[in-house]
Amino acid sequence: MAMPRRRHQYSHRRIPAAIFAISSAILILFIFLYLLAPSPHDNDHLRHTMMNIDIGGELNEAPLFRVPNYGGVFGRDLWSSKNGEFYYGCSNASNNFAKAAIITQPNRYLAIATSGGLNQQRTGIIDSVVAARILNATLVVPTLDKKSFWKDVSNFSEIFDIDWFISYLAKDVEIIKELPRRRGQIWNPKRMRVPRKCNERCYISRLGPVLMKKHAVTLTKFDYRLSNKLDTDLQKLRCRVNYHALKFTDPILEMGRKLVQRMRIRSQHYIAIHLRFEPDMLAFSGCYYGGGDKERKELGKIRRRWKTLHISNPDKGRRQGRCPLTPEEVGLLLRALGYDKHTHIYVASGEIYGGEETLAPLKALFPNFYSKDTIASKEELELFSSFSSRMAALDFVVCDESDVFVTNNNGNMAKILSGRRRYFGHKPTIRPNAKKLYSLFMHRDNTTWDEFASRVRQYQKGFMGEPKEGRPGRGVFHENPASCICEDSEAKTEMNLVPNWGDVEDQNTNDDIDWSDPEDEDDDKTSQQGNSLYDETRLDYERTSSEEAVLDELLSD
Repeated sequence: MAMPRRRHQYSHRRIPAAIFAISSAILILFIFLYLLAPSPHDNDHLRHTMMNIDIGGELNEAPLFRVPNYGGVFGRDLWSSKNGEFYYGCSNASNNFAKAAIITQPNRYLAIATSGGLNQQRTGIIDSVVAARILNATLVVPTLDKKSFWKDVSNFSEIFDIDWFISYLAKDVEIIKELPRRRGQIWNPKRMRVPRKCNERCYISRLGPVLMKKHAVTLTKFDYRLSNKLDTDLQKLRCRVNYHALKFTDPILEMGRKLVQRMRIRSQHYIAIHLRFEPDMLAFSGCYYGGGDKERKELGKIRRRWKTLHISNPDKGRRQGRCPLTPEEVGLLLRALGYDKHTHIYVASGEIYGGEETLAPLKALFPNFYSKDTIASKEELELFSSFSSRMAALDFVVCDESDVFVTNNNGNMAKILSGRRRYFGHKPTIRPNAKKLYSLFMHRDNTTWDEFASRVRQYQKGFMGEPKEGRPGRGVFHENPASCICEDSEAKTEMNLVPNWGDVEDQNTNDDIDWSDPEDEDDDKTSQQGNSLYDETRLDYERTSSEEAVLDELLSD
């Protein structure tokens, strides 16, 4: 009877051992699967969890980082620039600026072929007027680029009011709609290019002799072909062209004003955002947004269209602030600056990478979310929808009229509108300090909302469109037209104003990597070296492949 009892006790001892072995195997399997699984941060940053956004419902967990519904005052007006009323656009010519009828030489014509999208072409049109003035030539209305990435076949007169353009500038430059015939035949002038950032001396040296001999010249690929540093009267002429002479056609203005009116009906104030988060933009930037293998494959496929495009370090661009923010990051930036969830926003953008899934966090932060497609019918947009430049012009009007404009890259639309808003009263223009914000966004789950918002406001000092944020003469003139902005110092002194938070910029000055332009240094060298520089200069488009030219146009707006 003893033997069966011992076997029974032995079988009881084996049961815990078996359970322990099975549990150990399950634990090892779990650890193995955990190590193989992709990082949740790497896998889905573009679609960051919206659990952290307080949308009024109950949450299963209470994270450290939680976005409140309310905004904040923070001692400033969210809808205007402090001290902005003491600065105004001033672009009238001086008494020493001779009339066009006096300085224009007969039988001397300058034709211009612009390049890129709407706003890149706009820079070419502006600078073409100044180039004609420097050369004492009659300007032929510039032709628009119909072969670029944007493939818009619109003529100048279909986007801009051509008669207004000619008449407004009549005292500055003689302008004609087309070249006169030569001996009864169509005149095909000599085609040339000038280097980028070519100054007055450069134009006179390169084109003066040719115009005297050939009488007509066409400058091709004309974008950013004029120096940022010119005589004050020429800079003011640039402003007269940009802010007064270049007016959209009536159909564009009328539709644009309808869109603005519809935004105003919905809310007294609205923010316009130029998201610039299209697949092609992200592919070219080479930046990585944490979308894992799916993102790498999708954007990598687009990059392969251009053999000359090589991306060595996808994370480096984000760390250096050279990449657009994600739509969610733009939303968090605005909420941290004090704009609450009831704020109305208008988004100017093409196809967003990731579609509605990428936009969802931004819409959760700002449910009052609009675009031209949501506030206008297909029938209303039919006149414009087949033409990229006309559609871009509608967005331009709505963004220009907005109370606050947010740029998300340093493209031409951002530059043109930033300068325009400075000229017309310093309307708030927010440029993300992406270099410092990157780290803050990446580690936001480890901080409280109050800490996060405080850091955002600190980093954005000097990036809010306040007066005197940028040093005069730095960057592209169209973005910082310092020569055309005057200060009412007497009124400012009477108010005994103290500097506001936007005036304090020292700690963030070095973060604005896009504000200064390395080519500005070439302007100084040009004035010092004279003709020797022209002999050494190589035309950038001649040494650039056609694929790189397409990339330049792709990112132009």
